[in-house]
Amino acid sequence: MCGIAGILMAPRAADPGRLTAADAMAQTMLHRGPDSGGVWADPQAGIALAHRRLAIVDLSASGHQPMVSDSGRMVMTFNGEIYNFRDLRAELEAAGQRFRGNSDSEVMLAAFAKQGVASALDRFAGMFAFGLWDRADRRLHLVRDRLGKKPLHVALIDGALVFASELKAFHAVPGFRPSIDPRAIAMVMRQGWVPDSLCVWREVVKLPPGAMLSIRAEELDGIDIAGLAGRVRRWWSLADIAGPGQSAPLAADPCRLEDELHDLLR
Repeated sequence: MCGIAGILMAPRAADPGRLTAADAMAQTMLHRGPDSGGVWADPQAGIALAHRRLAIVDLSASGHQPMVSDSGRMVMTFNGEIYNFRDLRAELEAAGQRFRGNSDSEVMLAAFAKQGVASALDRFAGMFAFGLWDRADRRLHLVRDRLGKKPLHVALIDGALVFASELKAFHAVPGFRPSIDPRAIAMVMRQGWVPDSLCVWREVVKLPPGAMLSIRAEELDGIDIAGLAGRVRRWWSLADIAGPGQSAPLAADPCRLEDELHDLLR
């Protein structure tokens, strides 16, 4: 696992000094990424991305994050693994794309540049949470994998959107004053866990599984945490997949279907 964090400031809250908190947030997650860490910032845009790395796929420095695309347009801090990245890489290479390393992160950035964020996401098989900054569109995309294997928390702190893999990272941001949400505590007492619709702190929302939050700095002016949660959209839904399967089940030999299911699960 890796640890990701970042800050996007609304124009009215723009203060380049506040961006240094992104590195402090990442330092609270050393256990998630003991191999290396990095920070990328654009003070004029009011954005900073930070990363703690656990090297798995590409052990070299070419897998260092936050990672910038070869065009310089996209910057990403990523936690997870894309299982089919070699197949995607082969397709991109056939279309003329060249790579400097062997990481799945670099393949993701190339896919975003070539196909767009939404189309590329549909092709990814894996577990992931990431923050992607589009320097041309000046838009931040926060994305979580289909079933929510990798965590991603989002907060508003004094006019800035702040995100991190773990809740404790928010304590590294000056001005963060959390308050307990009694509804979340009630759910813990009732069923032993907190649903995706709630967080133990009122000031934080959990990005749901299969969801994306895309936002620009100027859109943060005047927004509250409820308004921010209202901007989240689903890019994948299990119900959308299961519905057609239930209404139109496969008509094939049951033994063949069992073998195919076994192969897929394996």
